Parts: sequence; structure tokens; C-alpha cells
Amino acid sequence: MIRPDATFGGSFPYAPHFSDAPGCRMHYVDEGARGAEVVLCLHGEPTWGYLFRHLVPVLSATHRVVVPDHMGFGKSDTPPDRSYWLQDHIDNLERFVLALDLDAITLVMHDFGGPVGMGLAARQPARIHRVISTNGPTPFGQADLLERVTANAAMSPWFRWIAKAEADGSLEPVLGQLGFNILSTLKLNGFEDNTLITETWLDAYGSPFASPADCLGAIGWARGFATGAHRFETPDAATARTIRSRPAIALWGEADRTLHAEHFLPLFTQLFPSAPVRRLAGVGHYCLEDAPDEIGRLIVDFIRQS
Repeated sequence: MIRPDATFGGSFPYAPHFSDAPGCRMHYVDEGARGAEVVLCLHGEPTWGYLFRHLVPVLSATHRVVVPDHMGFGKSDTPPDRSYWLQDHIDNLERFVLALDLDAITLVMHDFGGPVGMGLAARQPARIHRVISTNGPTPFGQADLLERVTANAAMSPWFRWIAKAEADGSLEPVLGQLGFNILSTLKLNGFEDNTLITETWLDAYGSPFASPADCLGAIGWARGFATGAHRFETPDAATARTIRSRPAIALWGEADRTLHAEHFLPLFTQLFPSAPVRRLAGVGHYCLEDAPDEIGRLIVDFIRQS
């Protein structure tokens, strides 16, 4: 468990905030001006709000930037009596957003933050103003969604390992030691810039998983795919029309070995056929680590122009 005030050598200098609205103690960063439009940044597996540390100062001068840690990740609690399926994370996020009364939201979604954020959009479409995918899928009732998820899983080293590990019983023992094997897990999913690997960086990503009991979120997310326990939110027709009308952009590191552009970008373009797509050469799955300055510039420009 990370200390609430841990800054990791000053690399994450943001005051901790907590909400009990999701039924557990959820940590979040809340920077920038109250009353301004909200940028809601949603991380994936096995990261936490630290992933957005470079984006917060770029956007907080003009926006209220809110960065929650999903249950079981980062500085949020990892309750032993909860399930960690997609639908649970959507429930938690919706309660969190309603408790803080967040509105005019620009979603910035990475990895499984995509399905969680789109689940929020399906339930609270009026609160969503823009959609920004950063190597994060945008499932929203597309007819070929499961076909694309299945095809991607067949060629992704991460998803192939999940299936094998669940079958042979090694998934929980391996992911239960994430505090020690965090680098290999992050590398399997994919980042290209090895200069990132410092003791501080490893501590920031590894310390949330100090014991097997702290790893239930990471285990649950992986196991949910292996067992089919995750449930994507499906919008009704009116909600789909509302979200399709919103400004959107996809920023995708082409070196992503976990979520392949050929399978997931079509989900975005089906939903937002006229929206821009920026494919980033030489940038991996963790695009906010590989190219934080470029990602920040593209997001600022997009928000300004839309």
C-alpha cells in the first residue's frame, strides 16, 4: 500500500484526495480551477494515476484535471470482498463522478480506462463533452466488438499469457507478485523508451503491489478476460447518437503489442467516423510514458480547437 502523501522523488507532487462514494476509499488527483471544464483521466492495467503525471500540469492551467485510481490500483483501497470486473469499475466511476458532480467532462482514456470511460458515457452521456482515446479501446455496442477483442487476444502476448496462466493456475501466483515483476509486466504490454527505467519509476509502479493482497485489482482485470466475466456497457440508441455527436480524437502508439491498432482503431472510427486519428510511430502501448510531450501537445491542441 502506498503512503497517501508519497510523491516518488517529487515526480508525482499532487495532493491526495479521497472519496468513499464507490464503496471503498478511492484516491484521486484534483488539480486546476474549480468551475472550469473537467478533464477526467482514466488509467488501465497495471498502472495508476502516475501514468498521467506529465499531463496534469499541461492541462490544469486551463481545466480542472481529475485523475482517479481505480479500485485495487495506485493509492486506492483494494478491498478483499469485492469483485474487480469491468462492470464493477464502471459502477465505481459513475458513483465517483456523481458524488463530485463532474460535468462537461473530457474523457482521456488509456488501456482498460477505455471500456470503463465508455461505460460511464453510456450511463451519463449528458456529462460527456469530449472523448480522447490514448491506446484505449472505445467499446460502445459495435456489432463486431467481441470479434475484434477475440482477434486481438490471439496475437497479443499479454492476452495469450493471461489465457495460458489462467488455464495452468499460474495467473494469481505471478500477478500476486507484481511488486517484484512489475517491469516484466509493463515491458510485456509495451513501452519503447528504456531510459524510463529508474529506481524511482519502478518504485512508483511497483509499490502499489507490495503483497498478494494488494494485487487483487490486477489479478481481477486479467482473470475477467480469461473467464469472460467482464461485461461491456451497451448504450441505447439515443445515448449512442449523443456520444457520436461529441468531439473525439484517437492517439495511438503504433508499437502497441497489447492493443493492436488494426483491431481497435476501427471501433473508434465506427463510432466517430469524422474524428481525427493520430498514429504515433515508434510509440508503445504506454504512450503516455513513451511520448508524454507529444501526447500533451496533441490533447491541448484538440481541446482548444473543439
